Amino acid sequence: MATDVLVVVTILGMGIVTYATRVGGIWAIERIEVSDRTETALEAIPGAVLISLIAPTIVHGGLPEWGAAFAVLFVAVRTGSIMLTMIIGVSVVWLLRNVSGVFV
Repeated sequence: MATDVLVVVTILGMGIVTYATRVGGIWAIERIEVSDRTETALEAIPGAVLISLIAPTIVHGGLPEWGAAFAVLFVAVRTGSIMLTMIIGVSVVWLLRNVSGVFV
């Protein structure tokens, strides 16, 4: 299997742009005064991005996704463990999709 040069250059370019964006953001934020309100908004961004990725899957999903969403919510509230929550979510989706052919 030959590797296309364009693919390699594209991947390297995306990596460089991603790195430059992150470093540029850190560089810029160190040089400006950030208000408490702005800092709170910036801290909320990772959660908002995660929800924006997960919500469409839950809304348009079936029983496996809904079951995993409820299991994740239960485990997250009860334990507060991010790792355990992720393991439970993936496991419930896998279980409902693969063990019982009814839910696929």
